[in-house]
Amino acid sequence: MDVMDSPDDAFLDPRFSAAVAVAREAGGLALSHFRNLGALTVESKGVQDPVSEADRQTEAVIRSRLTTQFPDDAFVGEETGATGVDPDRGTWVVDPIDGTQPFLLGLPTWCVSIAYVHSSDIRLGVIYNPVTDEIYAARRGRGATLNGAVMHVSGARRLSEGLTGLGCSARTSPQDLAFMAEHLRAAGGMFHRVGSGALTLAYVATGQLIGYLEMHINAWDCLAAILLVEEAGGVSTPFLAENGVTGGGPIVASAPGVFDELRSVLPAT
Repeated sequence: MDVMDSPDDAFLDPRFSAAVAVAREAGGLALSHFRNLGALTVESKGVQDPVSEADRQTEAVIRSRLTTQFPDDAFVGEETGATGVDPDRGTWVVDPIDGTQPFLLGLPTWCVSIAYVHSSDIRLGVIYNPVTDEIYAARRGRGATLNGAVMHVSGARRLSEGLTGLGCSARTSPQDLAFMAEHLRAAGGMFHRVGSGALTLAYVATGQLIGYLEMHINAWDCLAAILLVEEAGGVSTPFLAENGVTGGGPIVASAPGVFDELRSVLPAT
C-alpha cells in the first residue's frame, strides 16, 4: 500500500494539523510574554531550572486544545504532569517552552515542542520557534520539514567535519561534562550549546549541526525532535524504549556517518 493511502491517515491527519496549529497559537502567546519579560512572575524548580507564568499559561493552552479535540488521548506536560498515560492510548508529550533560561534572558533560542506517541513509537513531532517563525514538523514515514521545505541531516563522516550540540543541565556532573568536551575535542570536533535540547536537535535535522549528545534529557524535551532527526535521515539512541513518555536519560542523535564516533563520546552510565 502506498504511504499516501495509509490507513493511519484518518487517525493522524487531524492530530498533525492540530499539533501545528496549537504550536503556532501557543507560541504566539509565549512570544507576547517574551516581549514583556519584565512583567513575568518567575519561580525556581531547582538549580538552573526556572519556571514562569509564561510556561504554565502556554502549556494550559496546548493541553486545553488537544484534550478537547482528542479526549481519548493521554497528555504529558512538563509543567502539569501526566494524565491518562496507558500503553494502549496515544499520548501527547509537550514542553510549552523548551529553553526557559534563554527565554527569560531575552535570547531567541527557545521553542514549543509537541510530540505524539502511539503504539510505542513517536508518530508526530512539531517544534516551533516563535522568534524566528520557524516550524519544524515530521510524521513517521513521511520525512521532516522546516517551514514546508524538506530537511536532511549532514553528510559528515567525522566529528571534525562540523559542530556537535552538547546538552547540559544540573543533572550533568562536571566530570561527565568535562569527559564529553574533552573527547569531542580530541576527535577534532567542537561543541555548541543554545539552552534548548529540542531546538538543538532540530538543528541536527536541518544539517546545521552534525549531532547532539546529553547525559540526561527529559522525554518532553526531545521526543518531537528525535522524530525530526530520524525522518531527516539521522540516527538516535532508543530513547523512547528506554525511558518512556515520562522519563529521562542519555541521548545521542546524529547524522549516520558520525553516530558511532559520537556515541563513544558519551560517558558510560
